[in-house]
Amino acid sequence: MSPPRLASPRALLQRAVLRGNRRAFLRGALATSGGVILGCAREAAPPAPPPVGVIPALGPRERPVTAPPPSPPVSAPAILPSSALRPVLTHGVQSGDVTASDAMIWARSDRLARLVVEWDLDPRFPSPRRAAGPVATAETDFCARLDLGDLPPGRRIHYRIVLEHPDTPAARSEPALGSFVTAKVERGDVLLAWSGDTAGQGWGINLSWGGMKIYEAMRRLAPDFFIHCGDMIYADAPILPEVTLPDGTVWKNVTTPAKSKVAETLAEFRGNFAYNLLDESVRRFHAEVPSLVMWDDHETHNNWYPSQILEDERYREKSCRVLSERARRAMFEYTPIRPGGSAEPQRIYRSFHRGPLLDVFLLDERSYRGDNTENRQPVAGPDTAFLGAAQLAWLKEGLAASTATWKLIATDMPLSLVVGDPHRNGLLLQEAWANGSGPPLGRELELAELLRFVKQRRIANLVFVTADVHYAAAHHYDPRRAAFHDFDPFWEFVAGPLHASTYGPNKLDPTFGPEVRYQSPPSGKHLRGPADGGQYFGAMRIDGESGVLTVTLHDLTGTKLYEVDLPPAR
Repeated sequence: MSPPRLASPRALLQRAVLRGNRRAFLRGALATSGGVILGCAREAAPPAPPPVGVIPALGPRERPVTAPPPSPPVSAPAILPSSALRPVLTHGVQSGDVTASDAMIWARSDRLARLVVEWDLDPRFPSPRRAAGPVATAETDFCARLDLGDLPPGRRIHYRIVLEHPDTPAARSEPALGSFVTAKVERGDVLLAWSGDTAGQGWGINLSWGGMKIYEAMRRLAPDFFIHCGDMIYADAPILPEVTLPDGTVWKNVTTPAKSKVAETLAEFRGNFAYNLLDESVRRFHAEVPSLVMWDDHETHNNWYPSQILEDERYREKSCRVLSERARRAMFEYTPIRPGGSAEPQRIYRSFHRGPLLDVFLLDERSYRGDNTENRQPVAGPDTAFLGAAQLAWLKEGLAASTATWKLIATDMPLSLVVGDPHRNGLLLQEAWANGSGPPLGRELELAELLRFVKQRRIANLVFVTADVHYAAAHHYDPRRAAFHDFDPFWEFVAGPLHASTYGPNKLDPTFGPEVRYQSPPSGKHLRGPADGGQYFGAMRIDGESGVLTVTLHDLTGTKLYEVDLPPAR
């Protein structure tokens, strides 16, 4: 039996109105001559879709079974609570930062409510284990996360979420279902996907086109986990009701108040993260595939660095330090990222052990960088920082300690693609590691230090993944082609965007000897959006027996564009 199909935002609105649900109606959609405008009844909260009801647990490796709703408490009152007291799950469910024994679970309420999670190895929930989480309050925009622990390794965990009224626990939301796979502790196959760049350049949710289709293509691949390499939102790119395409047809966006202007307030950054969760395919994907999230520039502003004061006339708040603090808070509220330690609770760089075959290292190339300059300093210093001393030391230590066959580094910017910042005072500034050509200079000094360390410590099977540049590519690095020779050969794979304009290809900096082994078609002169099909994601499959890493690059439909097998060094 097939699981129930998620209804569209328009259909959900109509049902809410027919039920006489005034709260849902006030959160609903109003058709306009352009797109669809979604409003919100609660002041200062981001726009929310109408209640989505049960989100099916579509476990890709098991026959999907729709679980029954949770049983009422044994001591249920004789008089049922009013439906007006029942909280509503507004934006689906998410899981993330999954280990062999723990997972972060996320949901959002439309009001004050306690997050409750039940989980089982059986999708029918015959013996659920219950974990009560925090109360979602206005302090976190009614988002709540629970670190679910004591999970068995290497198993698909089925979970269902309900929200309980804090004073009347019998007043509960409809349940929402999800699932994820915990990391293995023994040798076995591993499958992951990665990409970046969601809702960029004004390309929003077009209901008639099918929304953010690539998320459905990735869901069908059924990865164990997904790495979002940054630009989860485009806080600096408003989404208008209509975009006229080169052929004269009109792309119609779902729009919200928060996406009608650049994000400056905390509420507006929250609204940017909430916007993507209006999409059916995105919600379905998050219900089945756990995420490891990173950030890049567009969570705050294009090409930002901490000390930057914006010259962008659209902004009243010009300080990137202030804007990025608000963006970071919204990111930690709206994603299933695990908080860091007390010294840096909102630290984004972190690592995950995915069993004997894979360790994953996620970097943060925004928070600790120096200013964007011409990037050609001959000596390392604060102005050449990209990872920063503490993060670079952490990465070295983690790589040296890793016993996994493969070490995967997810970087929010490519290693050798030149990404220029706009000219300032007649100078072309650099945004990424690369600076054009020659020996390592500027930020490249950190990369040279890392690659030299990896060679000296004989750390084998290093591979990089990234997004950022809005096209797909495979790059092989070899010291025999390089200006800098003190490193061992390695690969870098680029995939994106998920739902944004297509660009590229970028100029390749030869300093570390890269060679293009694959590159998606050039973007051309006109602004290409999702309707042109130039949207990309990558996947990696590690064979549990041989340890061979197979890397594939895919398009919007999931069609395989490129494949390479990488045998592990022994």
